[in-house]
Amino acid sequence: MGGPLMKKSGSNLKNPFFPTRFLSVFLSVSLFSFKGVAMGAGGVTVIPDGSLFVQIANFLIIIWALNVILYKPIRKILIQRKEKISSLEQNIEKLNQDAQESDDAFVSGIKTARGKGLFEKEALIKEATEEERKIIEEINQKAQANLAEIRVKIAKDAEGVRSALQKEVDTFANAISEKILGRAV
Repeated sequence: MGGPLMKKSGSNLKNPFFPTRFLSVFLSVSLFSFKGVAMGAGGVTVIPDGSLFVQIANFLIIIWALNVILYKPIRKILIQRKEKISSLEQNIEKLNQDAQESDDAFVSGIKTARGKGLFEKEALIKEATEEERKIIEEINQKAQANLAEIRVKIAKDAEGVRSALQKEVDTFANAISEKILGRAV
């Protein structure tokens, strides 16, 4: 089927006149090749002759031409579109899965960080409580030591005052008895 209407090297889609010229040639052959038409009183009677095979050949050639010119390119485009949509859907699914995994990792990271934060908070509270107890204990020890020193000092001062008063007891007793008796003793 190579001739001036078809190029042997490339696709027929590049020749814009191919479909119309090709179809017009085959239609003209099919119109003039049908000889067995008989007219009768009851209508038109068609007697099959050799032109039937030409019509069948024309039909098959037109089917083949439409397949090559129209159907195959459209099917190819549909297959490419389906593949592209399929790959895009796979990419979308993969990205959704990656997003879900990232979200899960983020949520687990937040939970881990909260748990770690609570653990550190409790540790800091325990440490602060222990530090507070130590400080209070040191203050109590210092206060007890100061209190003991003050008691010792008060006891010393009281002993010193007592001994000083013991020395002057006789003097005070004489002064009191003179005032009570009104005379010197």
